[in-house]
Amino acid sequence: MFLIGAVFTYAGTVVDPAANCDASGRECAPWLVPVAKWMGMIFALSGAAYLAANPNRGSRFDPKTGDLVWWQHRFGATGGKEGRIHPSQISRIRIVSQSDSMDEVHLYNLAGERQAFFDGEVIPSPFEKWAQDLAAKWPHIQVESA
Repeated sequence: MFLIGAVFTYAGTVVDPAANCDASGRECAPWLVPVAKWMGMIFALSGAAYLAANPNRGSRFDPKTGDLVWWQHRFGATGGKEGRIHPSQISRIRIVSQSDSMDEVHLYNLAGERQAFFDGEVIPSPFEKWAQDLAAKWPHIQVESA
């Protein structure tokens, strides 16, 4: 969003509104240049604000503990939604395919409890490949597709 806004802002700055006509001069829309510039500024500022707010989501393996760590939203003063589990404590990963929206991904511990805040937003797509790669390293993990 930031990059597209920056391009439109730049274009609105360098294009002469009077030169925004065809060769015959009949089709002319000089008002489009300032509109593009201001819309670009709005998009660029919105994108920059989104980046500055730092809404993190993702997952990684902690190199010290070997835990799978996932997080959503912000860290810091406002807190975030985070989870952590060692792969030896994962019993299964369930992937529910939905035709009209994003697939659902659920992670369960050895007690059968679903792990909070773990979903398709925190792992890379395709989800099946990610889950199969994890199960290849930890053969006790079951991968279910529904």
